[in-house]
Amino acid sequence: MSTPIAEAPWALALDGIVKQFAGNRALDGATLHVARATVHGLVGENGAGKSTLIKVLAGIHRPDSGTITVDGHKHDQLTPRQAEALGVHFIHQDRLLPPNFTVGEALFLGHELRRGPWLDRRAMQSRATALLREYFDIELPPGALIAELSTAQQQIVQITRALLAKPTVLVFDEPTAALVKREVDHLTEIIGRLRSQGLSIIYISHYLQEIEALCDSVTILRNGRDVGTVSPKTTPASEIARMMVNRELSEMYPKQTVPLGDPVLEVRALSLEPAYQDISLAVRSGEVVGLTGLVGSGAKELVRSIFGLAQPETGEILIDGKRVRLRTPRDAVAHGLAMVPEDRRSQGVAPTLSVLENTTLASLGRFSQLGLLSGRRERSEVKRLISDLSITAPGAHAPVRELSGGNQQKVVLAKWLSRQSRVYILDEPTVGVDIGAKVEIYRLIGRLTAEGAGVLLLSSDLQELLGLSDRISVMYRGRIVRSFAAGEADSDTLLACATGAIASWPEDAPLHAAARQTEFKEYDDVAT
Repeated sequence: MSTPIAEAPWALALDGIVKQFAGNRALDGATLHVARATVHGLVGENGAGKSTLIKVLAGIHRPDSGTITVDGHKHDQLTPRQAEALGVHFIHQDRLLPPNFTVGEALFLGHELRRGPWLDRRAMQSRATALLREYFDIELPPGALIAELSTAQQQIVQITRALLAKPTVLVFDEPTAALVKREVDHLTEIIGRLRSQGLSIIYISHYLQEIEALCDSVTILRNGRDVGTVSPKTTPASEIARMMVNRELSEMYPKQTVPLGDPVLEVRALSLEPAYQDISLAVRSGEVVGLTGLVGSGAKELVRSIFGLAQPETGEILIDGKRVRLRTPRDAVAHGLAMVPEDRRSQGVAPTLSVLENTTLASLGRFSQLGLLSGRRERSEVKRLISDLSITAPGAHAPVRELSGGNQQKVVLAKWLSRQSRVYILDEPTVGVDIGAKVEIYRLIGRLTAEGAGVLLLSSDLQELLGLSDRISVMYRGRIVRSFAAGEADSDTLLACATGAIASWPEDAPLHAAARQTEFKEYDDVAT
């Protein structure tokens, strides 16, 4: 059961916020109350209204109705300048820092230190070094450019820049989406320290384990409304997930069991030095073959080669039993392959084009006759796919850039569904999407296999692989070191193989989870 949060003096309150876009209500009376010196989570499916609500707070969107109260001062709307003046600052998922600036220049952008009429770059760098040491006890290379920093280091620069403005409220928007585990742990420590210093924090995340570990309370949005504010310390993550999607999630991985047919994709002795060597695998009609490996394992390069994005030096690829030469992605598509890339924004969709245009981009030939496009047939197909995939959008003609991440991913899938491909290569298909969208994507994978397609699923989410795959192959340092049928492995086994801990074990060696739990605990940080 949900546990209500007792009333508290609010550092920030949004009440009854309504926002419409082209007749579509993105927010329908949403309310968010954040107590002082707390970390307040904000969760919901993609398209639930989280981004719109935060943009209203940031002054990017003007609400149609409702009020915004910051530190006791009520406003009908804010501008970005007003939001900052009130002490509300944002740590965005996309780190908005000039890549060719030094750390000092980025920190003091808009508030540059000067010596007379000249910029004092040495003073800015020196001050930046002192601030980073004071706030976070870290040192970055003197004079380093933002583009040369890791994702976590860029995030720390962004947080430091916000702290220079003496904020009272900090908003973290999906801050761990591109971080590894040890960087997430460091960020968790930083947020805890900021809370103890009296800052009020809004924390937006798809990862419910982070919400549970970090937040004092969490507000759940669904269809533009707040459906509850609970304590994650006393409310199970499963209940929060149920509130997000308004359905039970007892079957997180709706795996369909279908008869397997002949191989639709075969890879034989494929090599591309130094990325991978001597790779052989097959995907049959109706089958999901999982593929996993750490960064540098060669798994990414392998799927790129299969789709014609890189040329292997040796080996062969067969489609429906026939050897093919895939020099380009165009060749791959012509032979019935489809690929959903991990980076959907730069590789999967054309953000400025509409949902309709993106959906039929790879299959215009289906809707053309004698060189003339049938708009009626095209619109009918897109309408069907929007309904089938539950794509939340203002309409078929809305630009894809206006959609949430999960809905953009569904548009990528719709594009290849319209093509009616034989083999689907899915590269991290659920990264950065919420629980509800994940389940819908999993159901779609089941539908593809039921219709006779084969699926090659590359994922770093081990539970996802275990829940969906008929077989799983694990790569380590350029080679497939073990393959498992469904039910033969658990996440500990896959992790141990991916880190090389049991890469040299014989195929018939027993792998007992109880023994592995202790033996391979040290590898957890590496894999995540």
